[in-house]
Amino acid sequence: MGEWLRSGLARVTGPRLAGLLVPVGAVVAAFLVGGVMLLMLGVNPIRGYGALLDGAFGDLDALADTAIKSIPLLLVGVGICIAFRASVINIGGEGQMIAGAIVSTLVALAVPDLPRVLLVPLVLLGGLLGGAIWGAIPGALKAYSGVNEILSTIMLNIVAVQLMNFLLRDLIMDPYEKDGGRIPQTRRLSENSDLPLLPGDTRIHIGVLVALAMAVLAWVLLWRTSLGYRLRAVGHSPAAARYAGMPVKRTIVAALTFSGAMCGLAGALLVFGSESHRFVTDGSSVGFTGSAGFNGIVTALFGGLHPLWTIPSSFFFGGLLFGANAMQRAVQVPAALIVALNGMVVVFVVSSDRLRRSVGESLGRGRDPAPHDDVETQP
Repeated sequence: MGEWLRSGLARVTGPRLAGLLVPVGAVVAAFLVGGVMLLMLGVNPIRGYGALLDGAFGDLDALADTAIKSIPLLLVGVGICIAFRASVINIGGEGQMIAGAIVSTLVALAVPDLPRVLLVPLVLLGGLLGGAIWGAIPGALKAYSGVNEILSTIMLNIVAVQLMNFLLRDLIMDPYEKDGGRIPQTRRLSENSDLPLLPGDTRIHIGVLVALAMAVLAWVLLWRTSLGYRLRAVGHSPAAARYAGMPVKRTIVAALTFSGAMCGLAGALLVFGSESHRFVTDGSSVGFTGSAGFNGIVTALFGGLHPLWTIPSSFFFGGLLFGANAMQRAVQVPAALIVALNGMVVVFVVSSDRLRRSVGESLGRGRDPAPHDDVETQP
């Protein structure tokens, strides 16, 4: 009886412990390699990493800024989790964020005098709608025409950037900029569309709560609804799902639609939660999104493609990105070093999948599920 109980506990805790230890080990390994890079630049790694951590988590203001930085990462990451569970690869987060920002901005410009209690939810719904449409397009192309979703989502990123530039340089451009500086931006949007700040003397707004709510709702969708079951079933085996009578094509479209909606909401929050309260760019996608559409993929992978584990993952990477500025000021190293560090974390996490399985088996379980397996507790 005692042996059976110990074996049962090992089968339950083994994969979870492996899922925790291996990503942490991957981060440590990435930071060690980053430390070598700092040494090559003539910088003390302890001082450099100390400045990074202090800039990201050192005080209340730093924590608030890190939380704000993590909002788009979390929402894009949640969208990636939904898509990947259906074995659909969404590389179009950048374009979907821009599409959501465009629709939400048009809503704010169309009805600027609505009360805040109505306008704020309306612009957020606009972001969801814009991103959903931009995600549904490659979903339909894949489901009904066999177009590779990687290619279509990347191409739609470019289309979204050009649409954004067209609008911000003419139709919705700030009238003062047309006559002066020509900065591609809208006028200051209605104050009724500003996201309310949370209590305290920080810049944190309700976008943090919205992003957390979306992560929880995504978990409910994937593991507590029939649609979520179909998404995961299609992700496991489209042929088996089709044989069971599931609408595989519609499910693929739904996966990318929901994924795009999360990214579109992230774009809306970037506009209406910003300090300038206007839609502004430098003519590129990065100028608006800050590469959150791609960094969100990193966040989702580090969170094991699970919406709830993506929450701490996004906060970690948000701190990493925000702390880069503090490191740059303190030790005079390029902030691009953090981009390289992010890449190394991804490489180590992805390449450690086999190690994670081996650790899980050695801790007592014969099979540790892969990221697409139907285990809701896997980090």
